[in-house]
Amino acid sequence: MAGNHIEIWNKCLSVIQDNIEAQSFETWFKPIVPLALVDNLLTIQVPSQFVYEWLETHYIELLKKTIKRVIGPDGKLDYSIIMDSGDSTSTMKLPSSNRTDPKNQLGRPAPEKLSDGPMNPFVIPGLKKLVIDPQLNENYTFDNFIEGECNRVARQGGLAIAKNPGKTAYNPLLIYSNTGLGKTHLCHAIGLETKRLHPETTVLYVQAEQFTNQYITASKNKNLNDFVHFYQMIDVLIIDDIQFLAKKTMTQETFFHIFNYLHQNNKQLVITSDKLPADLQDMEARLLSRFKWGLTAELQMPDIPTRLAILQNKLYTNGIVLSNEVVDYLASNVRTNVRELEGILISLVAQSSLNKKTITLDLTKQIIDRFIRNSVKEVSVEYIVNVVCEYFGISIDQIASSSRKQQVVQARQVAMYLSKKHSSESLTSIGMQCGKKDHATVHHACKTISDRLETDKQFKATLADIEKRILS
Repeated sequence: MAGNHIEIWNKCLSVIQDNIEAQSFETWFKPIVPLALVDNLLTIQVPSQFVYEWLETHYIELLKKTIKRVIGPDGKLDYSIIMDSGDSTSTMKLPSSNRTDPKNQLGRPAPEKLSDGPMNPFVIPGLKKLVIDPQLNENYTFDNFIEGECNRVARQGGLAIAKNPGKTAYNPLLIYSNTGLGKTHLCHAIGLETKRLHPETTVLYVQAEQFTNQYITASKNKNLNDFVHFYQMIDVLIIDDIQFLAKKTMTQETFFHIFNYLHQNNKQLVITSDKLPADLQDMEARLLSRFKWGLTAELQMPDIPTRLAILQNKLYTNGIVLSNEVVDYLASNVRTNVRELEGILISLVAQSSLNKKTITLDLTKQIIDRFIRNSVKEVSVEYIVNVVCEYFGISIDQIASSSRKQQVVQARQVAMYLSKKHSSESLTSIGMQCGKKDHATVHHACKTISDRLETDKQFKATLADIEKRILS
């Protein structure tokens, strides 16, 4: 059968639209373009490999029945997939298939049973019954993860996942931030809440470094297939500090296949990183692209109201009573990260207890001053911009302008690079303070400066001189 492929596809769309939700139809079927109909074979173009995989995983039965209903019992479907490689685009043609379970890289489907199954890398070898310890810290709950503007998106995304793991648009959930802002806490909270709401769900929290060590052991013992099978049985897989997989090509390859299998089977993935996916170096491009499929959420340094709430929660939990002026002073003057804020509170209580001193504002100031002297100096973006402008002999207005003069562009990029290095501000915040530039501009600036430092010794010396002035 050959004919009007557009008319045939529109008939297919009418059937599909009657059988799925409107939002799903708009998301997955509206972007499809019919290309040809030859000998009962309909070829449609989809915008990415992800869309192709999603259609094949979630809508293959509907597509199969629709094609046969509209074209006839001999109707078949082919995909033309737009492949975006960054600098150019191409297409790849793939046939549709009525998929069974996805295979791992060794071509064997993952076993369905948890007992008498493959090796569990978390238990003593030789045990028959497979019991998976989720490795969750009971102290890290949503109740004591204080919500604020700095973490609202990540926290709400995590709660949505716990209520309906693998069934939301937040798959994977990638949480990124500097150290000490609550990534690990949020991971455990998601796992614990999932287990509370869905006790039958298999949840596993694992650090990327631990995953790597297990992979190495499995490779040496020639039971890599069992290792892969084990991870394919997890319903909610939480991988902390994914940046530790950098440069580990074979470990990344294995994780890629595990990721694909879990995602295609509506299993939930939660991943943390100290950087945006775009900033992770020495990671496979296809892995990075998959990290962007769901929700990417940043944890920022809490503002003063959130820091106050964190302190008050900590005080209440531990039965500690402090004056309002002490709590206010702590919240206003400890601006590094949550971990250090809690650390100073513990030091303050310890000093009071050991020396039998009342926790006064003066004692609080002494502890904080001692902490600041012993800490790496952190400076504001505003201060960095001022120092850079003074060094290059340009005005702050020029930095904030759209000027493309070489000296101004260089100063602006240096300010962005040093702000990312020496402040806890997000790339978005840095961009706003450097001329209302967007996140992508800051990322490009940082990469430009970083690349230049590797090849330009004179520029490296210049940057070192500026840093010395900032930190002096």
